[in-house]
Amino acid sequence: MTDTLLNALEHCDMLEIDGLHAFDFSLDDDDNLHIECMDGRALKRWAFSMAQIQAATFDAALKSWIITGDSGEHRLVPMEAIGGDNEEDDEHADA
Repeated sequence: MTDTLLNALEHCDMLEIDGLHAFDFSLDDDDNLHIECMDGRALKRWAFSMAQIQAATFDAALKSWIITGDSGEHRLVPMEAIGGDNEEDDEHADA
């Protein structure tokens, strides 16, 4: 996960930005990153260019990426969502 931020973003399901969990994030056709999340009643939005993504650095101690955007420095933590597997229950449903 520490090779590039772009690679980490392409393989994650959820993103934490500055301590807020964001499920709504995307890379557009130009690989610009757009993030939206709710903080209480406030909708927060961030956008980062490809140059800003490429300039991001990995903080191994905190296992997060530091990216500088137009609004300053932000800490990103790409995460994979945990899903449940129901296959075992389906097998025993007919018993």
